[in-house]
Amino acid sequence: MTPPLPLRSRLAATLALLPAAVWLAAAALTDQPLLPLGLVALLAAVAGVGLLLRQHRRDLTVLADSVAQGAEDEEELASPAAHELATAISSLRRTLSDDAAEAQAQLEADEAILEALHDPLVLIDAERQVARANAAARALFGDKVAGRDLAASVRNPTVLEAVDAVLAGGASRIVEFAQPVPVERTFEVRVTPFQRRAPGSPRMAILTLHDITTIRRTEQMRADFIANASHELRTPLSSLLGFIETLRGPARDDLEAHERFLGIMHDQASRMSRLVNDLLSLSRIELDEHMPPAGQVDVPACIQGVLDSLELKAAARRIALRLETPDGLPAAVGDEDQLTQVFSNLISNAVKYTRPDTEITVTIALSDTAAAGPAPAAPARRAPPGRSLAVAVIDRGEGIPRQHLPRLTERFYRVDAARSRAMGGTGLGLAIVKHIVNRHRGRLTIDSEVGTGTTFTVYLPVAAPVGVAAAQPAKQRRAGDAA
Repeated sequence: MTPPLPLRSRLAATLALLPAAVWLAAAALTDQPLLPLGLVALLAAVAGVGLLLRQHRRDLTVLADSVAQGAEDEEELASPAAHELATAISSLRRTLSDDAAEAQAQLEADEAILEALHDPLVLIDAERQVARANAAARALFGDKVAGRDLAASVRNPTVLEAVDAVLAGGASRIVEFAQPVPVERTFEVRVTPFQRRAPGSPRMAILTLHDITTIRRTEQMRADFIANASHELRTPLSSLLGFIETLRGPARDDLEAHERFLGIMHDQASRMSRLVNDLLSLSRIELDEHMPPAGQVDVPACIQGVLDSLELKAAARRIALRLETPDGLPAAVGDEDQLTQVFSNLISNAVKYTRPDTEITVTIALSDTAAAGPAPAAPARRAPPGRSLAVAVIDRGEGIPRQHLPRLTERFYRVDAARSRAMGGTGLGLAIVKHIVNRHRGRLTIDSEVGTGTTFTVYLPVAAPVGVAAAQPAKQRRAGDAA
C-alpha cells in the first residue's frame, strides 16, 4: 500500500489543482453544447464567469496565505491550517455551485428571449452552416433549417454573398431579401460578425431579418397615388387648355363653338373640383382615423335623408329607392356627417351602376357579426360585444367580377375606368368609405354576382342596449318610384 504523502505535499498538490478547477468551471459554462445561443447569451455567460472569478479571489488568497505560513513542523500546520484550508475549499465549492446555477439560469433566460423575438435570427458558423435559428426563423424557413447550409433556406445570391464576406473577415452588411412564397414578403437582412472569446474560435455571423413589407407597400401606394392623382388632374387640365386656346384663336367669333366648348369646360372644371374635394376629404379622414367618434347617430333617419336627396337622380333613370328597417333600432356610435357621406357614396354609386327600371334596396338590421376594432374612448354607451348595426345597399347592376373585389377600396382603382370617368367618378369614393368605416371601428364587406348585382354592407357598433327591435316586422318606405 502506498504511504500517504506528507501534509505539506498534499497542500501543495491541492493548491496547484485549484486554478485548474476554476478554469474547468469557466470552460463548463462557456463551451458546453448548449452555448451557441447567440451573442446575448454568450456575453451573459462570459460576464457570469468573470463575476465568479472575482468572488473567489478572496478564497484563493486565504488558501495561498495558509500554505505560505506553514511551519517546518507538520504537527504545527496540521490542525489550524488544515481546518482553515478545508473551510476555504468548502466555501469555494458552494460558491462555484451557486454561481454555476445562476449562470445556467441566465443562459436559459437569454434563450427564452431569443426564442420570443418577433424578427427571425440565425447564427451561421464558419462553414456557412446554420448553427442556431430562433422560433421566428424556423417559422420562416422550416423546422429543419439548423445544421444545413444557409443556401438551402435562403436562395438569394445577394444575401449569401454578404454572409460569405462577413465570414471572411468583412464588416457588417445590410441587404434586402424578398421571400416570394407562400406570400411575397420583403426583409431587411443585417449580417453581423460574431466570434467567441475562446482562443482560436472561428469567426461566425449573425443574421437578423426585419420585415419591411408594409413599408415597401406603403411607398409603392404613395407613388401610385401621386401618379394617379397627377393623371386624373392632367386630363381635364389638358382639355381646358385646348378649348381655351381654340376660343382665343380660330373660334374667337364662333358663338356656336363658344356655347359648346364652354359646356365641356364646365364639366371638366367640375370634375377637377370633385377630385380636389375628395382628396381633401380623404386627407382629413386619414388624419382623424385613429380617433373614434363620440356621438350617436339615428341611422334610419340619416339614410332617409340621403335617399330624399338622390330621389330626382334616381327617377331620371327610372330607378326606385327602397328602405327596409325594423322599428326601435338603437343608435349607432358615430359622426353623423361622415356616416351621411358613407351612405351617400354607396347609394349614389348604386344609382350610377344599376340597370334602369330596377330597384335599389337599403336594409338596416341588428347583426350578430361584431364590428371590428376596439370600443371608442368616448362616454357613448355601446351594445354588448358581438352585436352591431348592419346597413346593406343592394343594387341590380351588372355585377363585379370576383377578382376585382379585394381592390375596390384602393384609391383610383376602377373596374371600368372609361365608364367611371364618363359618369363623373373620381375613383376615391370607396376609399373614403373604407377610411370612415375604419374610424368608426366598423367593417365593410362587398358581395357581387355578375349579371345579378352587388351588395355593400357596413357594420357599425351600436350605442344602446339591444332590445327586441330585431323581432319586429320590417316596414318599407319608398323614396322614389319608377318614372
